[in-house]
Amino acid sequence: MKLLLDSSPIDIINWVTNWWKLMMSLLLESFPIGVTNWWYDINKSIQWQHGIFFTLCALYSFVSIIALIQVIRIHLRIPLYGWSTQKVFHMMIFVANGVGAIVFGLHNNFFMLHSNVLMTRAILDLQGLFFFTTFTHLVWFWADVYYKIRSFPTSKLKIWYISINCAIYLILGCIWICIAMNDNDAVVLVKLLFIRKIFVAVIPFIANLGVLIYGGRLFIMVWRYFDEWRGGRKKLSEVGYVSSICFTCFSISCFVAVLSCFHHNDRGLDHPVLKMIYYMVVEILPSALFIYILQKLPRRRVSGQYHPII
Repeated sequence: MKLLLDSSPIDIINWVTNWWKLMMSLLLESFPIGVTNWWYDINKSIQWQHGIFFTLCALYSFVSIIALIQVIRIHLRIPLYGWSTQKVFHMMIFVANGVGAIVFGLHNNFFMLHSNVLMTRAILDLQGLFFFTTFTHLVWFWADVYYKIRSFPTSKLKIWYISINCAIYLILGCIWICIAMNDNDAVVLVKLLFIRKIFVAVIPFIANLGVLIYGGRLFIMVWRYFDEWRGGRKKLSEVGYVSSICFTCFSISCFVAVLSCFHHNDRGLDHPVLKMIYYMVVEILPSALFIYILQKLPRRRVSGQYHPII
């Protein structure tokens, strides 16, 4: 215990990483020889990798198509009210998952060629940023609802949302420009890639702060007064489920990104099976659950004003 207290955070993370590697190697050695051979064979098999990546492509495509269908259904229900929050959120899920489908559908141009390692990382970072923008859009909506209920001004929330997203895209873009310019300098390249990993780890941390602050505040407010609101109990469960899913997924993403800072492989996911599990848990499953939870269509216009349902 004293040794841990005297150690720096980097030493502790390195210790945890080495411990994880040791446990995994011991675990694999304890399995029957057929099981360990299966694990290593998948990592070396081009056919298995094609199958796993095409499966991810199919899953991303399915979620993306369902989100687009939902956008069309919402538009047909309320064609005169433009881009409501619900419609924009589903459209962003469509775009983010569509990018994922393209990335894994063209995996042979990225993952299979060692010469495209930097391009692969840049594309995966861009895909992650699309999901960050999608879910922070929901956080912005929560903040807008919370401040309107408390009669606080909300005019600057959209500016903050756009500014934070633009700053993150700009900073990561500058990092990748510097990486491309110093591609032949190994020492500088290693430092830039480490900075990029640290920044990629900060992105889900920022998203988690937004979920905790505004999702938590809105959940507490609905919990206090849900008996007085029509449909308050359903709204309570909706905010609670979505907040929990966002927090869990961003926490996993942040943990893996931090772990990858001290691992020679990108995100620490050098095995195709681990890639599949990671992207299913962090991106595909949350998107599908959000579509399911927020599947209720808005009511047809019966009065002079439309009220969004999420």
